[in-house]
Amino acid sequence: MVMAAMSMLRKLRVWMRRPSAADARNSKAVLRSNPQTVCVKPVRVVHRSKKKSTVEQVLLTLIGDEVAGDPVSGERWIQRSLRSLQRALAEQGERLSHETIRRLLHKHKISPKANVKRLTPDPHPDRDQQFRYIQSQRQQFQGAGWPIISVDAKQKELIGLFRNPGQVWCHAPTAVYLHDFPQDALGRAIPYGIYDVQANRGYMYVGQSADTPDFAVDCIAHWWQHWGSDLYPAAPELLILADGGGSNGYRPRRWKYQLQLRLADAFQLKVTICHYPKGASKWNPIEHRLFSEISKTWAGTPLTSFAVVLEALRQTTTATGLIVVATFIEQTYEQGLSVSDVLMETLALHKHDTCPAWNYSLCPRQTGN
Repeated sequence: MVMAAMSMLRKLRVWMRRPSAADARNSKAVLRSNPQTVCVKPVRVVHRSKKKSTVEQVLLTLIGDEVAGDPVSGERWIQRSLRSLQRALAEQGERLSHETIRRLLHKHKISPKANVKRLTPDPHPDRDQQFRYIQSQRQQFQGAGWPIISVDAKQKELIGLFRNPGQVWCHAPTAVYLHDFPQDALGRAIPYGIYDVQANRGYMYVGQSADTPDFAVDCIAHWWQHWGSDLYPAAPELLILADGGGSNGYRPRRWKYQLQLRLADAFQLKVTICHYPKGASKWNPIEHRLFSEISKTWAGTPLTSFAVVLEALRQTTTATGLIVVATFIEQTYEQGLSVSDVLMETLALHKHDTCPAWNYSLCPRQTGN
């Protein structure tokens, strides 16, 4: 009995001990002697769970159903937050935290995004031709030493303690009104700008009534009388670069009539006007040469009075030598004035062969004044 127990114990020890180097050598020898012997390791079969992929498919389906719209016009939209997506998944039997939903969306490169302004409507067929013609006109006037001005009306500004976008260095921010209600304003500034392309000078006129063609032409006539005629005493012609719309657009008859009466006839000066096509106002030199610098000057500063507006305009300078002259216009301008067909026929208006709607000249008439 004792001998049998000891024999079984020895067998158990041999079975339990780890394989040694000698065992490994013996195993290799066995494989060499019998090539058909194959050692097969146990393979663990992993069953991939389909729940996660199913949840992702449901989530992507919910996101794909997102649409936009306008409740006023009757169009509908569904803009879901993470919490609303969480509730929608719970209704379908899938319970996930909002952070897990966020992680799954980021995995598929889905994140909250705003609209991006990238699309443009079909351009006017004469757009490129007009740009080329404006460039040729500028080269012609620059070569002759004649004046070229770029004109436009800047954004209207409420006068008072209203927020002005931007920041300034100070100990404490200036408190302003919560809302920009016009009835709380002391007035409304209407800046109209004239930029002398060749002299790199800006002339700003601040009105207080309305941006009308009469106001625009009065500003140009005032500039020519006080500065333009002195800078270009021998110039027989003036080139005006303007946008296609607004008070100085190519459509208003009043704009052309006032140019004839207040500028061409009054100073016996030929005036040529070239308008930029629709949607191309940012290429008007005054936009990036003058208006952008003015916005930088009064950024973060509430325009509490007309005096503050004028002082900010006069302080606008650049490293290239820009100088700005500011003038306040007290006159009140009436809106809605029209010009009859009979008066339009009396104008010395000559349309150019290239894009005649956008390019035209007004020759002085012998009025005797």
